[in-house]
Amino acid sequence: MGSDERAKMKTLLNYLAEHNQEHSREIREWANKASIMGEAGLADEMLQAARMMDQAGTLLYQSLKRLEEV
Repeated sequence: MGSDERAKMKTLLNYLAEHNQEHSREIREWANKASIMGEAGLADEMLQAARMMDQAGTLLYQSLKRLEEV
């Protein structure tokens, strides 16, 4: 992989990981609102989605770290 592609990939992975975190936080906020509205099932599903986004973010950060080690 060329150095330009490597730099672009680092930028992209970092952006995607941070963007995922933002979405996860927002989903958690809305899940809390759903819970307050009495929509426990909806809130649970939203929290599960947020956890999955957290997992994806972790993998993106791991990928970034791996790319930086090379």
